[in-house]
This record gives sequence, C-alpha cells and structure tokens, in this order.
Amino acid sequence: MNLEGKVALITGSSRGIGATTAIKLAQTGADIVVNYPFEAERENAETVVAKITELGRRAIMVEANVADFTRAKELIEKSLEEFGRIDILVNNAGITRDNLLLRMKEEDWDAVMDVNLKGVFNCTKAVARTMMKQRSGKIINLASVVGIMGNAGQANYSASKAGVIGFTKSIARELSSRGITANAVAPGFIESHMTENLPEDVKEAMLNSIPLQRFGTQEDVANLICFLASKEADYINGQVINVDGGMVM
Repeated sequence: MNLEGKVALITGSSRGIGATTAIKLAQTGADIVVNYPFEAERENAETVVAKITELGRRAIMVEANVADFTRAKELIEKSLEEFGRIDILVNNAGITRDNLLLRMKEEDWDAVMDVNLKGVFNCTKAVARTMMKQRSGKIINLASVVGIMGNAGQANYSASKAGVIGFTKSIARELSSRGITANAVAPGFIESHMTENLPEDVKEAMLNSIPLQRFGTQEDVANLICFLASKEADYINGQVINVDGGMVM
C-alpha cells in the first residue's frame, strides 16, 4: 500500500486508535492532519506530529471540536490551506458516557450523539465538495460492534454508532459517482487503558466471547483503515467491516 502524495485527516487523532492510525498512514506515505478537540490534548497532538515528521512526512495539528459545525468547517479549511487537497477523511473522534437507560442523563445522550454522529456528519459535509471536485476521496468512519449488536449501559453509544453505519451507507450511494468511497470500520474489544483496568472476571467473560481469545490492538484497527484508504480498496464501498476477532460472528 502506497499513499505517497495523499493527504489524510484523522479526527480525534491525539491519542488512541486515531493516533495509531495517523502514524500508520504516515508510514505508508501520506501527509497528515492531526485533529485534537481541546487545549488539554495539545501536548498529545504535538507528540503525534513529532512522530510523523520523524518519518519524513508533513504534518499539522488543528484544534477543533468536530461536534461544532463551524469548527469542523474551519478544520477542513485549515487543512486545505496547508495541503491544497484532502484525499482521506477518517472520522474517528468519539466519546462515551455510559450508564443504564433509567440513570442516563439527557446531557449524556446529547454529548455522545453530538460528537460520535453529528461530528461525522459535520466533517463529511465540510469535505464532500472538495472531494467531489477532485473526483476522488476515501471516507472511513469509525463505528463499533455495539452499533450492530447493542450493549447494556451503552444505549447512547450504540445508537450513535448504528447511526454512523446508516450514514456511511447513505453517503456511499450519494458520492460514489464522483469517485468517492465510504466505508465503516467496527472495532470490537480493543486493548486500551480502559480494558487494562477491568476486573479479571470481566476480562475473562469478554475474552470468552471472542473466538480468537484475545483483545484486538489499535494496530489491528489502523491496518484495516490504511487498507481502505489505499488504491487496493478502490472497489470496496458502503461496507461495514468488523475488527473483533470473530465476536459478532
């Protein structure tokens, strides 16, 4: 996979899957826009940018809360000012506010929907005209297996990710005639600071639901995103691909 000459924007890429994806895309030749949501994440974003420049690729970082349409539009505009084009948009930014339905606050529902679903709409709408003029583009949205199967205590998160799946399929139908593909990646249980802190009995129960008997890694997810961003995936469109070790199967 060779992304030489391509420009990739990854939302929420100051840490986690977003940061790993940004670095992986740079390793395959792309120049990168690192997005972070607020000032507290600036140092992490600087670290990601430094790693990318060490690879010999160009990188900038832009602070923007993608839940705000104006800020999302500014994110796209600043990226275009620097690079002149955007070939790959990875809508990765996401948050959780988990709770059982009867205890879930309205603001927790709204916050998750605003970032996880509206943020995908905001950034995709803002970049669509540019990609249509280019007659090329790759839009890759981060969904989740819970958007497919649901999960107790995550009604807001599950609904937002199910929305991402429906949105992805719809824009794939709308934009394909202009050479733009849209696909969703649905991670399962991925190793992170959250899974490290789980009680052992909870970890064991989770692992027993995964045929491969291990949690996924951030690299597992980033590898698929890089493939979908490449020319090798040009005929893959409107798909939801699970990275879950066979759990949902």
